[in-house]
Amino acid sequence: MLDLIQYDSLSFDCYGTLIDWESGLLKAFAALLQRPAKELDKRDLFSRFAKVEAEIESGAYVKYREVLRSVAARIASDLNVSISPDALDAFAQSIRDWEPFADTVPALEKLAARYRLYILSNVDDDLFAFTAAKLKVRFAQVITAEQVGSYKPDPRNFERLLQVVGGRERHIHVAESLYHDHAPAQRMGIRSIWIHRNREPGATQRVDARFDLELPDLKSLADLAESIRQC
Repeated sequence: MLDLIQYDSLSFDCYGTLIDWESGLLKAFAALLQRPAKELDKRDLFSRFAKVEAEIESGAYVKYREVLRSVAARIASDLNVSISPDALDAFAQSIRDWEPFADTVPALEKLAARYRLYILSNVDDDLFAFTAAKLKVRFAQVITAEQVGSYKPDPRNFERLLQVVGGRERHIHVAESLYHDHAPAQRMGIRSIWIHRNREPGATQRVDARFDLELPDLKSLADLAESIRQC
């Protein structure tokens, strides 16, 4: 098992790890397509989202609100649904309303007592500001795709992380997405913890990836760190 006592800083993916982005996405799709969320084919929408988002983010950099807008427009077109520009804008802005998982804030508060905490997120600075207020803890630094000019899994995002935290030796990256986070982190020799909340196909690409520890939620990580701290 990963010996957490050897490390002094943790970085977190935000949306999907700290924020329940799939619930947020489902509500956003319900509003976009003007259908109740329970009537939507969640697996199909999430599969489409994961594919189109990855395609757009691998191209020339645009802000994440434009990524969301483009993803929504393409999916609506593929489903033969006519969408207004205002509806696309609302979908792109919906990230501001996405909520943390129930265990996120208590876990972060516990972890902040032991580690320096960082964010490494595929988001715009101004959109993350809305999320930051929900997370309530103070992060040592927030690194966004907007600051780097690229999206995870691009190695440039992780290179920036290593610059900020001062190297990989005493640092762990914590994330849900194998595609966006664990695969590139492990390629760069960054230890990582997989927060595996979602047992069904979700809204990110599934890839083979290594990680150093798998946990079902953030509470489990906080409890593990607390138990080590008390030893």
